[in-house]
Amino acid sequence: MTILAVLVLGIILALLPHIIWLISWLIGLCFGGRVPYAPFGWTTIGIEVVFISLMAYGIWIGRFRMVVNEQVFQSAQVSEQLDGYKIVHISDLHLSTFDDRPAALQRVVNNINAQRPDLICFTGDLVTSGAEEAMPYTAMLQQLRAKDGVYSVLGNHDFLIYRRHYSDEERQREVERVAQYERDSLGWHLLRNSHCRINEALTLIGVDNRSGDGQGFHTINAGDLPQAMEGTEGFRILLTHDPSHWRAEVADKEPIVLTLSGHTHAGQVKVFGWPLSATMFRDNIGWVKAGQQSLYINQGIGCTLPMRINCPQEITVITLKHKDE
Repeated sequence: MTILAVLVLGIILALLPHIIWLISWLIGLCFGGRVPYAPFGWTTIGIEVVFISLMAYGIWIGRFRMVVNEQVFQSAQVSEQLDGYKIVHISDLHLSTFDDRPAALQRVVNNINAQRPDLICFTGDLVTSGAEEAMPYTAMLQQLRAKDGVYSVLGNHDFLIYRRHYSDEERQREVERVAQYERDSLGWHLLRNSHCRINEALTLIGVDNRSGDGQGFHTINAGDLPQAMEGTEGFRILLTHDPSHWRAEVADKEPIVLTLSGHTHAGQVKVFGWPLSATMFRDNIGWVKAGQQSLYINQGIGCTLPMRINCPQEITVITLKHKDE
């Protein structure tokens, strides 16, 4: 489907100058003028050369560029015990991305471990369309190391909602395969509408994918934040895949000062720094703030469309800092 989408876009771009020329030629006939074809033909060639070059770059080079993005989160709710605590936040592995270049995933793992994190948080979409995608990468992902472990949640793709031929029973069975793989094969702590006390100063909350209204696109609402929060207090970090969930159910509504998410991939294309995801998501990349509450949106590591242009894989390193009130 992704290759077909690229081909269709290329054909549309090639047709546009011809459509404009045809309209101009017809208007010229009506008024006794003549519109030459050559400028439109050369424009078509130029557009296709640029398009093919960008696609080739995005597929073979841009898709595997990486950035380690160091950030600081400062809050009075961060205790002195947590001052300097280092969290690596990653999202959207979409492991089929690496089928033609497995070494690129090993590079991701090595770069994460090089940060020597206290905690690794993965905000969903391990796979794109099936648990079998993950199997070749088990040994690599088992290498991820953090003092307090790896914690994860399920994203929309992890619920296999795009495999239309599945019955409800088949889909549920496959989702459980993904969940069991993360827990048992990788040894990750998968939070499914639940929480975990990391230490006496930090509680991690995780919900299944939940879409909010008013931005983005609806996928699946499996998250239950009240259930996940029940019995928690103090400084809490929420892991939720879709950033639209934050504004719908967290910002100005729940006492959670830091939320981590992914999902948008920043559109996998940035035009002079402007992410294509901004056409659909109000909150689509980096930091978003509402009063004392903050959301960080990671632009992901893997791809759905197998290309990235000016939008590298992101490993976010968030260092917690205590702030005096």
